[in-house]
Amino acid sequence: MNDVSYLNNQFIIAMPTLADRNFFHTVTFLCQHNEEGALGIVINRAIDMTLGEIFSQMDIKVTVPKAAQQPVYAGGPVQQDRGFVLHTKGGDWNASLAVSDAISLTTSRDILEAIAVGEGPENYFIALGYAGWGEGQLEKEFMENAWLNTPFSSQILFDTPVSQRWSAAADQIGININQLTTPAGHG
Repeated sequence: MNDVSYLNNQFIIAMPTLADRNFFHTVTFLCQHNEEGALGIVINRAIDMTLGEIFSQMDIKVTVPKAAQQPVYAGGPVQQDRGFVLHTKGGDWNASLAVSDAISLTTSRDILEAIAVGEGPENYFIALGYAGWGEGQLEKEFMENAWLNTPFSSQILFDTPVSQRWSAAADQIGININQLTTPAGHG
């Protein structure tokens, strides 16, 4: 029996050769990865929307104007009408998944209501949709050299400009992703 290593709480970086338009040059934070599949949030695809628009659509009262100005991201091609909040730990939210000791993924309205009035988590990232893989699918894509995995970094998720996240995630393990032209290990 193989000793399977799951990639929870890690970034997966699309290799330059991955042409799927949903994942071309993306960094995805894996929130859940097990024998049944994987769920991740793409962290470097800003969309033309602010959190204020979501507050308005959900009829959430805003008392912190800065929260309304936060960008919203395309988290992946699945359930693009559903919101996902990656955030630092803290708070007791209705629908949360602890990804690590430091990061959680929350999908309930209560966290947005708290953010709107300045009572939410210290750091947060808002996405619509997620990336999902069925049983064995992500492992197969790794075997095909579609992805590279790197450690999670809160600095990349919360502080690095969106246009630099793809290369910054690869830089963590000493790889200049822009210089990779052929799949590693295949000649």
